[in-house]
Amino acid sequence: MGVNVSVVAIDAGNSKTDVALIGEDGTVLATARGGGFQPPVVGVEAAVDVLAEALGRAVAELSAAGGSGGSAGASGASGASDPLGASGARGEASGAAGAARARGVSGVPGASGGLGVLGPSVHVSACLANADLPVEEAELAAALEARGWGSSVEVRNDTFAILRAGVDDPRGVAVVCGAGINCVGMTPDGRTARFPAIGRISGDWGGGSGLAEEALWFAARAEDGRGEPSELARALPGHFGLDSMYALIEALHRGAIPMVRRHELTPVLFATAAAGDAVASALVERLAEEVVAMASVALNRLGLLEEEAPVLLGGSVLAARHPQLNDRIAALLAARAPKAEVRVVTEPPVLGAALLGLDRTGADQEVRRRLRAHYLRAPGASAPA
Repeated sequence: MGVNVSVVAIDAGNSKTDVALIGEDGTVLATARGGGFQPPVVGVEAAVDVLAEALGRAVAELSAAGGSGGSAGASGASGASDPLGASGARGEASGAAGAARARGVSGVPGASGGLGVLGPSVHVSACLANADLPVEEAELAAALEARGWGSSVEVRNDTFAILRAGVDDPRGVAVVCGAGINCVGMTPDGRTARFPAIGRISGDWGGGSGLAEEALWFAARAEDGRGEPSELARALPGHFGLDSMYALIEALHRGAIPMVRRHELTPVLFATAAAGDAVASALVERLAEEVVAMASVALNRLGLLEEEAPVLLGGSVLAARHPQLNDRIAALLAARAPKAEVRVVTEPPVLGAALLGLDRTGADQEVRRRLRAHYLRAPGASAPA
């Protein structure tokens, strides 16, 4: 019979999706990776199809290993090509799920038929990029419910996965700085703190993309005389083998260098700052201030500002551990929240999605410990900032 699937954990960012099927005892039964989750670009249904493809491969892996408490049935043969029925009539998904449960099938079918390998009471815990507002979380939860993947669904912004991955209990604050910047906090009683985090219109500053734009702005003005001198005027074009900001501006404007490559300039900014450039250093200082401002506000909203509480740093910019940035964050936060414990999270966010799912199902500490131990055996762990 094996171990039933208890939680379908999904962590979906803009560039990739990770899925893990978690057993009721905390074991990781199957995993899969898929493409990025971008509903603003492709639409909700097409974005959910990306999740379905990854989940389908995880279920196929589980089926090939012998299932987990159910019979694959006739649909098992077609599972390899479309195991969750992602290409079927999505409007029938919830009805198919209910019909299968009524027949006593131990599984959660997709739109075009059941697999019978997941388990009778599967909870889907999905932490998704672009679920920035509660209304968007609700819309995406409805889209996942319509696929019939579980008996219950909870959708959260993907920053919650990073927070939960880094703490043994659901208590603390996480600031994520990758392409953008975001911050969330949570407490065991279910209270949360969050920001819209959708760009300048919601008061945000920073993130890798924002830093690259700021560096370009200051470098352009340094070269043409409108701003103060900065080594950025030489370092940014030099990264692309160009000899001037004018040449870089022209290359970006005319498409010789795709705009998507601007993110490559963020490490150049940090290197220039580390070499002592005042303009670049000021940008790093401002990012540290933004991170601490978000963390402090979240801690205060949750009543944790004066208590011992973890403040976790995640995302490519903060995980890179630039000393000038991370040391300044630690110093500023020590003044604002003296009891806060700052550390960088390197556990995979899908662990956080899985732990949030186990929190929802009421799993005991030993089950959560077993799950965490699985990921701690893999490279990466929380470490001081």
